[in-house]
Amino acid sequence: MVAAADAQSYIQKLGITQDMAVQELGWDEDTDDELRSAVEEVIGGEMVDEDSDEVIDVVLLWWRDGDGDLVDALMDAIGPLADEGFVWVLTPKTGQPGHVEPSEIAESAPTAGLTQTSAANLGSWSGSRLVQPKARPAKR
Repeated sequence: MVAAADAQSYIQKLGITQDMAVQELGWDEDTDDELRSAVEEVIGGEMVDEDSDEVIDVVLLWWRDGDGDLVDALMDAIGPLADEGFVWVLTPKTGQPGHVEPSEIAESAPTAGLTQTSAANLGSWSGSRLVQPKARPAKR
């Protein structure tokens, strides 16, 4: 859990702004409810779940060691993602149950067609921001 003021600062780190469509994947009882509430407050509504058919601006993927194949989860996450959208893989910090080595994310992202652009400290969670590479203009 994080303090409400910290949660607001985390939302800024995540680049989430009003009226964005944010999808949450991998929710479990250990996810950070303060962070989740702050996201919903900023976007002005509830996050959408995996059954949504909306185009998504941001995916928050809560991921822990033992959750399965990260490449598969990332492939599922980018399906509804807008061209300029991005994925945050949120993992428990080092020393926490379910910690995921950063190398696992770094190796999984390119396989899923994503590039890691930044990382964020989010209290007891760490975030890795992944984006789809920009399409290169066709050569003439």
